[in-house]
This record gives sequence, C-alpha cells and structure tokens, in this order.
Amino acid sequence: MKLRFNQLADQLTRGLAPVYLICGDEPYQVGEAARLIRVRATREGFDEREVLDTDGNFDWGSLAAAADAMSLFSARKLIELRVGTGKLGREGSAAVRAYCERPCPDNLLLILAPGLERKDLQTQWAKRVETVGVLVQVWPLKDRELEAWLGQRLQAAGFRPGPGVAALLAERAEGNLLAGVQEVEKLGLLHEPGPLTLDDLLGNLADSARFDLFALTDAALTGDRARVQRILTVLRGEGTAEALVLWALARELRMLAETAGASARGAATAPVLSAHRVPRMRQAAIERALRRLSPALLHALLDECALADRSIKGIATGDPWHRLAVIADTLCAGGSQLAAGAKYP
Repeated sequence: MKLRFNQLADQLTRGLAPVYLICGDEPYQVGEAARLIRVRATREGFDEREVLDTDGNFDWGSLAAAADAMSLFSARKLIELRVGTGKLGREGSAAVRAYCERPCPDNLLLILAPGLERKDLQTQWAKRVETVGVLVQVWPLKDRELEAWLGQRLQAAGFRPGPGVAALLAERAEGNLLAGVQEVEKLGLLHEPGPLTLDDLLGNLADSARFDLFALTDAALTGDRARVQRILTVLRGEGTAEALVLWALARELRMLAETAGASARGAATAPVLSAHRVPRMRQAAIERALRRLSPALLHALLDECALADRSIKGIATGDPWHRLAVIADTLCAGGSQLAAGAKYP
C-alpha cells in the first residue's frame, strides 16, 4: 500500500501493517510519520524498541537476528531500521525481502529512508514492502496542501480558524512545515482556544519586526512619507512576507474607501468604523486623512493592491516591494502625489 503523509493517521486507526517504509525529502514529515507509528505501536503493545543504524560496516544479518530474538520484557517489539543514504545495496535488499517473506506478528518493522530516490521505489525490496506493508512518501506540501494541513493543525490545537488564517500562515511558513508548526504552537501560548481571525494572527506574526505592520498603516494614515518608507525598508530587511504587508495596506484601504463612500453619500461614518473595529483613538486621524483621499483615489489604490497581489504570486511582472512602496506613499500623499506626475510601475 502506498500512502501520502496526510493519509497515514487514518490508516493507523484501522490497524498496524507489519512493515512501514518512510521516505522523502521533507524532514518534519519524516519525523512526524515515524512518531505517529511509534505512538500507535506502543498502544498496540509493542513496548520494546530496537534501533538498527545502517552504516558502512553494518551487518545485515542483524535484521534477521533482531526479528528472531525473544524479548525479555515484552511479547511484541518495534524494530526501527534507519537507512541514512537510502541505498541498501544487494545484501540489504536481500535482507529486507527475506524479512517481508515471513513477517512475525509479534514484530513491527519501521524503515526510515529519507534519502530514498524515486527510482529506488522501483527496486524489488521497495515493491515487496509496498505489497506486504505500507510505503509512506513525504514530499514537500504545495500551496493548497500546506494551507489545508495548517488548517488541520490549528483545529487540532483547539482553534476555529477564520477565512484566510491558514493561508496567511502558509505564506509565512514558505513551505517549511516546522516553521508552520512553531507558529501554531506560539498561537496556542498567546490565545485561548476558539475562534481565530486574521486580526489575531497579524500582530503575532509581526511581533519580531522592530516596526510592525500596524505602525506602517498608522504612519501612512498620518501622511508621514519618510517614516513609511523607513518601516518598509526594515520589514523587507527582516524577511517579512510581501503578502503580509499587502494584507495590512489593503485592509486599511478598504476601511478608508467604505468610510469615504459613506461620507460622500451623506451617510453616517460611525457604523462603517464600528464594522471595521476601528479604535476611537484612530478615528480623528482617519477623518484628517479622508480630507486628502478621495473615494476615486482609494478605489484606484485597491486596484493597485490587486496588481501587487498578482506580482507577489508571479502572475504579473514588476517588483512587489516597489509596488507596495508606491501604494503606501500614495496613501500618505493623497492626490498631491498623483498631481505631481507620479506613475505606477
């Protein structure tokens, strides 16, 4: 049987196979898959564990000896065979095939071969393992897979993630599962279980920056162009994800556009500010900013945010950081910057 990493937990609930082979080049998944199997084995009474590390001088007869040896402490034993290079050679291949011909019900063989290449999966010993046991391939998770996996981790930690939360975590982790797990663990320390929104996430992800994203939007709101560019330089230098900066700017622009639209229609702005959960201390600054920001300009900047998003995803050309800098600077200067002849890239 051949499985992906995210299918392993479900398979283990249906019972242990006699042999497991874990291979692939994603370290976290290799370690986590092995942990899941060990935990399940312990629950099934495999209380003894014998580790065999294959090196240049490894005696492959040790595998048969470990399988045949009677345990003094437990009736069932987990044999963990660690193949660092992924290459078994002729002798190792024969030893594994021989074990698979007559697996003992009181033994569980776990083979860890992270260096195994795709072509090695076509060897006789790998195919034999797949026939009698389970082959778990752990390749790096792609965009949607990583987002779904992080969503599951958040739910397992007791959170109910809102729209975009898992996607933002996936962007922050940049394909590194361990980094994603650490972010989830940090959230568990900072927040009680329950609903988790993008607002909750944003402050935590920006904690490591000397200038956080809220400082960026506050500086843009007050029209401090020099400070805005300085904050962007620091955020870029510290490795802050472009998508995170774009999210903060777009959120501010949407709030301003809705408020400006309500004001232009002669409607009250308080319900709009309340819907966006704007603190009272920021409302005076927003009123001042709207004197220089027309609804048309704000909607034009939102269109530029959409273009920046396409640049970040590689769909459109242009440097995303340059686009973000132009958006933030125009938000600072208002119509005066466009009147001066500034052009978007």
